[in-house]
Amino acid sequence: MVEIKTAELVKKYNFKFSKGLGQNFLVDDSVPRDIVAGAEVDGNDLVIEIGPGVGTLTAQLLNKAKRVVAIELDSDLIPILQEEIGDNPKFSLIHNDALKVNFNEIIGDEKSVKLVANLPYYVTTPIIVKLLKEKYNFKSLTIMIQKEVAERMDAEPSSKDYGALSLLVQYYCDTKIIRKAPPQCFMPRPKVDSIVVKLDKLDKPRVSVDNEKLFFDVIRSSFNMRRKTLWNGVKSIGLPKEKLELAFEEANIDPKRRGETLTIEEFALLSDKINKYL
Repeated sequence: MVEIKTAELVKKYNFKFSKGLGQNFLVDDSVPRDIVAGAEVDGNDLVIEIGPGVGTLTAQLLNKAKRVVAIELDSDLIPILQEEIGDNPKFSLIHNDALKVNFNEIIGDEKSVKLVANLPYYVTTPIIVKLLKEKYNFKSLTIMIQKEVAERMDAEPSSKDYGALSLLVQYYCDTKIIRKAPPQCFMPRPKVDSIVVKLDKLDKPRVSVDNEKLFFDVIRSSFNMRRKTLWNGVKSIGLPKEKLELAFEEANIDPKRRGETLTIEEFALLSDKINKYL
């Protein structure tokens, strides 16, 4: 049974936290255990961990997974990880920026791949967008992120948190909140609460659309000006006025509505009608 105590390792290696990399390491042992349990990691899984830090969560993953590949950007952490868990035959370490990694090269022919991460807040959305839009073959993504971002992913139409990120995530995944982690679970302590959320990848997207890029363009333009009507948002797509009127009419959607009131099915229908006239 591998176990790592964060505070002890930080002291042992005199590690200095990087504000620029948004580093907050877990010190509450219950959180890594709950992440591994929530991710339902077992002996069939290749787990890809983004941002292992000093290996607190990595150690718990190694106790359950078939194999763990960790991707770490901070060169100061590489020797610590190699020293503490590098001799574990189930462990591989990649020194790189997760935003630049081709995950297919790691996944290869593996059938059961799960991603797990305690993500720095500043990089949360770009990494999620990359993982979902590049359509990598993984079963689930279990991540620790800022509470507000997790709530946006899980949000329903007409709620204050509902927006483009909600629709992106829900297009590809089912969402499930695993647990909350208050600031005292970390060192150094962040100023906000964190949440562990699990995104279970759907076999196929939640709705069928004729033009996926346009679908997301319609969503983005509808939320770019959140307090404006759908019409004012979507007209930026560049369809002539009379054709845009027809698209709204055929979709049976009132152009005076706001984007935040539309379901994912309504966005799919509207984007298909706009696509017809483009």
